[in-house]
Amino acid sequence: MAVWLAGRGLDVVAVDVSPAALAAGAELVTREQPPGRVRWVEADLDAGFPVEEGRYDVVVCQRFRDPALYPAMAAALAPGGLLAVTVLSEVGDAGGAFRAAPGELTAAFADLEVLAHGEGGGEAHLVARAPA
Repeated sequence: MAVWLAGRGLDVVAVDVSPAALAAGAELVTREQPPGRVRWVEADLDAGFPVEEGRYDVVVCQRFRDPALYPAMAAALAPGGLLAVTVLSEVGDAGGAFRAAPGELTAAFADLEVLAHGEGGGEAHLVARAPA
């Protein structure tokens, strides 16, 4: 995702817990994009959302669920910024500790304008915009 966003002219802060994943991403972006578009940050989201100075035009969180981080993710958005979240879901699956309850994402981000949302097949996703 970081390489794709950088390829569309965005400056990206890519966060992952895995040094190997960060190195692979850095290698890919070096081959495909102008230098300086992506800054790689090793961080564990279990320790919190790594908020930096300023706000972001786009926040993407894929396959990591911690409802305690939802407020920080929304707060990190610039006015009019987009949030894209995909998590495992109880909807269409047996459930479990790491799966979102039905309606969890829309309830958690109720202060944002929901542009797209879906639940099913064990996955939930949401795309929403912060107020301008």
